[in-house]
Order: sequence, then structure tokens, then C-alpha cells
Amino acid sequence: MTNYPLGDFLIQIKNAGMAGKKEITLKTSKLINAVAEVLKKENILDKVNVKDDMLTVTLAQHNKEAMLLDLKLISKPGLRKYMGVDELKTRRRRGASFIILSTPQGIKTSEECLKEKTGGEALAEIW
Repeated sequence: MTNYPLGDFLIQIKNAGMAGKKEITLKTSKLINAVAEVLKKENILDKVNVKDDMLTVTLAQHNKEAMLLDLKLISKPGLRKYMGVDELKTRRRRGASFIILSTPQGIKTSEECLKEKTGGEALAEIW
């Protein structure tokens, strides 16, 4: 039992990429599924399969190295962080990074939130 399943999922992806693993399997939830689909759309993950209550993800690779370089958890169970459109514009300076946000319309990247002019809870920054 983990205290923060989403953070555990993201760190497992990071560690698997650093260790050279291609696939991880873990217990799933609606939030983890939604984040996995966003990561697939951003070409961090190659495949996302859900069977029963287990999620199996395959990491995308380029020249036998994982596409995920690093990540930083922004919101944590004890301290939630929210970002509006203005703050997302100022955090845009890194070209290769993006922020995953939980918005009223679902899980989105910072680029999608800027296009739709919406904010939300900042879950993690990925580069």
C-alpha cells in the first residue's frame, strides 16, 4: 500500500528508464490510467495496456535509451500546488519540459492548458 500511488507510478517509470527496463506492471486507478494516456500521447510511453486491475506500460525508447530524462513531482499528498494560466506561461521557458495538470476537463499537459486557457493542480514536471 502506497501513500501516493501517482507519484509511485511516475517514479517507477523514471527508475525503469534509468535501469534500462522496457516494461513495468502495477496496480491501476482512473488517475494513473489518465496520466499514462497523456504520457503515451507525449511519446514517453509506447504502449499502455489495462487488464483486470493491472496496468502494463512499455517505455518509448530512442537509440536504446528511455525518452523520459527526468521528472519532478510538484503536488504531494500533504501539499497540493495549483497553477493558473499566468503561472504556466512563466514556467514555459524550458523547451523540452511539460507539466501534467489535473483540470476540471481531465488530465492535460501544460501546452493543452495554455491553448484552452485553463489551470489546475500541477501533478508533475517532465523533461
